[in-house]
Amino acid sequence: MTDTTIVHLLRHGEVHNPGGILYGRLPGYRLSEDGVLMAKAAAKHFAEHDVTALFSSPMQRALETAAPLAEAFDLPVTVDDRLIEADNHFEGMTFGVGKGSLRRPEHWRYLVNPFKPSWGEPYTELAARMRAVVIRARDAARGHQAVCVSHQLPIWILRLHAERRRLWHHPVKRECGLASVTSLTFEGSKLVGVGYDEPAAGLAKGPSVAGA
Repeated sequence: MTDTTIVHLLRHGEVHNPGGILYGRLPGYRLSEDGVLMAKAAAKHFAEHDVTALFSSPMQRALETAAPLAEAFDLPVTVDDRLIEADNHFEGMTFGVGKGSLRRPEHWRYLVNPFKPSWGEPYTELAARMRAVVIRARDAARGHQAVCVSHQLPIWILRLHAERRRLWHHPVKRECGLASVTSLTFEGSKLVGVGYDEPAAGLAKGPSVAGA
């Protein structure tokens, strides 16, 4: 009989970011008050799930999102650097026209190829590292469930890869809300289903920075 294993990709909750910075991998970005509530809502969502392994990106916002789950299931948080946010040339800047970074010509060359993309980590490399950590989580929780806390773009690229869709896309098309759950179901080593849920829907009061 083949084991059924589910690997859940949990996006972190809302971040305290009053400056609207594309913070990427910058340290020091914690969850906002609403983000803490989102993390608790996510933990409540998993209350009846058979979670036996918990992994997280090393970023503060991800670790703070993982904390209520670790407490609820009495599990250690295993940090895996492959769950980290994608690298991005515009990290630390505001992104857009007007007063944003796009008003400066020196940044324009980073926008020439949206298919790779030219402004950051190649989508193919992002998909490969996320697939590798999912396999690790699947094997760690064989016959049970695992949760991996990560970021919007890595999770969305993994989903596109899993569903055999093209990796290049418009950021507003991403179905990966704050504290959302993208679930991959495996029968043995074979992926048999992809699901999506938003346990913290309604808690967000405004749009988040794309790719956060």
